[in-house]
Amino acid sequence: MILEQYYIECLSHASYLIGDESTGRAIVVDPRRDVAEYLTDARDRGLTIEAVINTHFHADFVSGHLELFEATGAWIGFGEAAHTDYPIRRLRHGEHLELGAVDIEILATPGHTWESISLLVREHAGAAPTAVLTGDSLFIGDVGRPDLVNLGNGTSTDLARAMYRTIHQTLLPLPDSVTVLPAHGAGSSCGRNLSSELSSTIGEQRRSNYAVQPMTEDEFVALITDGQPAAPAYFAVDAALNKANRPLFDEQRHVPAIAAEQLRAELDSGTHVLDTRAPEDFANGHLAGSINVGFDGRFAETGGMVAEVGDRIVLITSPGQEQTAAMRLARIGSDHTIGFFNVDADGSFPADLIDLVHVAPRTTATELEHLLAADSVTVVDIRNTSEREFGTIPSALPIPLAQLRTRIDELPTDRPLVVHCAGGWRSSVAASLLRAHGIPGVSDLVGGYNEWAARSVA
Repeated sequence: MILEQYYIECLSHASYLIGDESTGRAIVVDPRRDVAEYLTDARDRGLTIEAVINTHFHADFVSGHLELFEATGAWIGFGEAAHTDYPIRRLRHGEHLELGAVDIEILATPGHTWESISLLVREHAGAAPTAVLTGDSLFIGDVGRPDLVNLGNGTSTDLARAMYRTIHQTLLPLPDSVTVLPAHGAGSSCGRNLSSELSSTIGEQRRSNYAVQPMTEDEFVALITDGQPAAPAYFAVDAALNKANRPLFDEQRHVPAIAAEQLRAELDSGTHVLDTRAPEDFANGHLAGSINVGFDGRFAETGGMVAEVGDRIVLITSPGQEQTAAMRLARIGSDHTIGFFNVDADGSFPADLIDLVHVAPRTTATELEHLLAADSVTVVDIRNTSEREFGTIPSALPIPLAQLRTRIDELPTDRPLVVHCAGGWRSSVAASLLRAHGIPGVSDLVGGYNEWAARSVA
């Protein structure tokens, strides 16, 4: 049996290749849109990909099932409750797929979405199960949230009750030795307490996962419907794209460089200009109207928070990062990156753009303390609800980053704003987003809440 995991940090996303060496037959589970790695690995191992299965309709990225179908002719599988604009094979609870000796049993595991399934993998029919691919049902350290964009005719409470049954009647009864392989890890908005570990076992999750401990169904529902991270607006778009017969991703597309004159024109016309440098470099000098989404963070997901899927985007990058940055945006369906502009090695812009270069105002924790004492500033806390349980800055206005673009009108404009997150990366995104939307007097808190809390302790 071949069981390979592919993990991308930018989206905290795991996909899988399952194959049988004796027959050369294989399937791919929960693929991303850039499918070349699966195809290469299958070819190198002498495997033929005959099926691509999604554990559910993903909302945080555009799945690569159509690309794999185009490349291999593989059939596309979903849970029995799925409905799509393209032909699929609906997989029933208890159904077995055989790749030769390797046996895959379909488990209906609704709760994150209604069509959610898990794949129970055995070395051969009748053997003890080796692993279970749980999609967004059982995570390492958590369970999947009731999906806010795939409710169907139900409610989030209905989904939570379904998840309770999935966990306690379908997944936890599996042998303790079964390896748990979920579709997401730490940082994903699909849950609030996901581990950085990429695999575990049923037994370990039974012992350590707070969400699967013995409790009543009502207690479970209250637990997983409260304090979840804010879902980015693009999630609804991606869920719809994953049901649709959408355009294919072209991995050979090369995003072109643009000249300074065109970059100026794109800024003037309202094109989103995403500056992918670190917050410190952005603060030292950036183009007015550009938004700082650092390449070293959750670039794709955050890009989907500051720009609509389908909007025109220009990237400001360090040399060598531009094509990868465009591909990462394409993973969430943002296919309209029209060009890139490289900054010099020292972070400087050419002379013909110098009139657009601004320095970003930043506020230290000590400075913020004085501003609050004088009641001369509004603090905006862009962390998620669960993060604020660790402490807050007095009188801070809570608006999670994922909701900020659609809630700008709620911000007071009668005095300066200081935006903060936990460590300072997201606050640079948020402050630059607000300035790009014409909000004056916006700075971000250097070091975020962590620095504020450390100063307070000291």
